[in-house]
Amino acid sequence: MKKAFICTALIIATLSGKVDRSRIGTIVLEEVPEIPDRIAARLLPYQNIRSAICIDWLPNNLGILIKTRFAETGQIHSVEFPRGQRRQLTFYDEPINECQVCPDPDRPLFIFTKDSAGNELDQIYMYDYANGNRTLLSDGKSKHNSIVWSRRGDKFAFRSNKRNRRDYDIYLGDGKGMKSFRLILQSGGYWIPVEFSPDDKKLLVKEYVSSSESYPYILDVITQKLTEIGDTAAQISYGTARWALDNKGIYLVADKFSSFNQLLYYDLQTGNFEILSAQIPWDIEEIAVSPSGNTLAFTSNEDGYNRLYLMDTKTRKLNRVNLPDGQIFNFSFKPEGEELAVTLNTPRQPSDVYTLDLKSHKYLRWTQSEVGGMDTSLFVSPKLIHYATFDSVNGDPRTIPAYYYEPKRFKPPYAVLIDCHGGPAVQEKPRFSYLFQFYLNEMGIAVIAPNIRGSKGYGREFMMLDDAYKREDAVKDIGALLDWIKQQPQLDSRRVGIKGGSYGGYMALASMVHYSDRLCCGIDEWGISNFVTFLENTGEYRQDVRRTEYGDERDAKMQAFLDGISPLTNAHKINKPMFVVQGLHDPRVPVSEAEQIVQAIRRNGINVWYLLAEDEGHGFGKKSNRNVYQQVLIMFLEEYLLEKNRARQNQ
Repeated sequence: MKKAFICTALIIATLSGKVDRSRIGTIVLEEVPEIPDRIAARLLPYQNIRSAICIDWLPNNLGILIKTRFAETGQIHSVEFPRGQRRQLTFYDEPINECQVCPDPDRPLFIFTKDSAGNELDQIYMYDYANGNRTLLSDGKSKHNSIVWSRRGDKFAFRSNKRNRRDYDIYLGDGKGMKSFRLILQSGGYWIPVEFSPDDKKLLVKEYVSSSESYPYILDVITQKLTEIGDTAAQISYGTARWALDNKGIYLVADKFSSFNQLLYYDLQTGNFEILSAQIPWDIEEIAVSPSGNTLAFTSNEDGYNRLYLMDTKTRKLNRVNLPDGQIFNFSFKPEGEELAVTLNTPRQPSDVYTLDLKSHKYLRWTQSEVGGMDTSLFVSPKLIHYATFDSVNGDPRTIPAYYYEPKRFKPPYAVLIDCHGGPAVQEKPRFSYLFQFYLNEMGIAVIAPNIRGSKGYGREFMMLDDAYKREDAVKDIGALLDWIKQQPQLDSRRVGIKGGSYGGYMALASMVHYSDRLCCGIDEWGISNFVTFLENTGEYRQDVRRTEYGDERDAKMQAFLDGISPLTNAHKINKPMFVVQGLHDPRVPVSEAEQIVQAIRRNGINVWYLLAEDEGHGFGKKSNRNVYQQVLIMFLEEYLLEKNRARQNQ
């Protein structure tokens, strides 16, 4: 209730001010000039690029379920055979989030989740693809996700915070509706169901504490007895896990024996762990076990690129599958045969679905998403760079990895846009971005996407370098990047902007606080402007998890520190134009974070463009909203990164 009153008061205060205000559909714009038709026309081909993501195989050789967008939002489609016609199955104004196919071939259905206007209160729906009927199973007001089907397909597990809106409990459902939901784990905290055992008697579950700490358990579905796996007293981060089909062990991903996440095998009888990926000095990410149990597929994150491996579960022999450089994710084995469906995304090609024959290692393309009629050979792949930052490791300068995208069709020196990822414990990876390609090919802007300290993918120590009182060390990494840019003859250090979303929005704001004299402009997308108000007002189910990352604002010393480093406290130091973007229903970074920083910077006499989407949350799920936002973004960059700076240089 407190959050709602704060947000409403701030919105009313902002709307009562003397600002130039306009509206496009559900988007409210402040101090934003009229969008020229030429910008919409130039963006149109890029905004009509599509992608397809693998959901799962349908039983009985009926094809593959995919998620793609043909209208406003990403919906579920089926594809019966490679390059076959896509048949849309769900039709909603809101995007589909999770989707899980029932493994019982006699129950032709799948379960999916979606929220409303970006509020992230995901509800569970059942779809019968024999007759197209859709049924709401959950209560319509709490948060439900992480759906896992049993092996037989007679029940599914999921988590929900419906008990108190803060803790995630685990339930069983059978598709008959909310009245049949059965609570099987109520322990308090952030619990996630992972996978049923081969006999469906047990369920792997995980307790998530933070990005550097999580613990797996085995939950007896009948007795509800919880058994720890390994030593839960040690601080370890566990990723995904899968049962061995002989029911004798579990395959896990964890940093138990290394700074990186390794593939491990846990013997249920002895309690011993075996390291299966010692020869790969990178994080192991996604894993899957074939229906026969003889093959395990997994990906490693090697300097940001995913590599796919197949392991013989008997001999432990690894074979790397040669696929194009990019991201490989959302993969699953075909129930009836030795095929693996994967999603492949490269910097020059949006996501599409492929299948891999396990014997021949040949892959077959199932979807070919439209690319707006453009020549993809003109798209740019990034170069991995490393630049020295302010501190050292074992006497040598610490280096920060970053992906550098350089325009092909323009002459240097190039204006630069620094793009900061969110998280903070996620990783910038080389993947397809039509916005990046627009900057490069239509505007001549070089893009640098850094993995500053706190990012995943480079070991536990690197990921924890920005925790709590070390938060602003990450901002110093941006200062070091500005130093690197100044040393590059092909880059124009007088024309540098910064952009970021969520935690990346904080990074953009903090960089504008510290380096306004070296930056032309900043773009803050649903970013944190004050850590104290953010932690007080973010969704209750997220508060404790976020406190482990940023610090507990309820402690007086920590509160003073967090308030002292927050962009809102230091907004008087921002003296360059800003563009702030926000969704009204954002439960993670509430609208109040945007409203307060907009007002504070405007008090400096600095121009702030503000875009508020009334039917969005944390990120924009609707194409029409994204279209408008991106048009304003390009206009902002033209105005404050390109045109005015070119004029100054010519004076």
